[in-house]
Amino acid sequence: MSELLILIIIIVVVLGFFNREKIKNRFFPDEKRNYTIDDQFNSDKREREKEIDRLLSKMGKNGVNDLSAKDRKRLDELSKK
Repeated sequence: MSELLILIIIIVVVLGFFNREKIKNRFFPDEKRNYTIDDQFNSDKREREKEIDRLLSKMGKNGVNDLSAKDRKRLDELSKK
């Protein structure tokens, strides 16, 4: 009887080990999943503003010519949003 109990405990521990990510996500969900639509919008807006500020500061040092074509295109995309 005790051997069966030990075997069951070992099986539960092994299954728990291989499913630890699923268990972690179920009992400790990522905070970003609980965002409201407004929180997600504000977070995206802050990220866009940070990227725009980075590009504008790069441009402010040596002018528009300092930006690569990729940077100019990205700045144009961000300014339209």
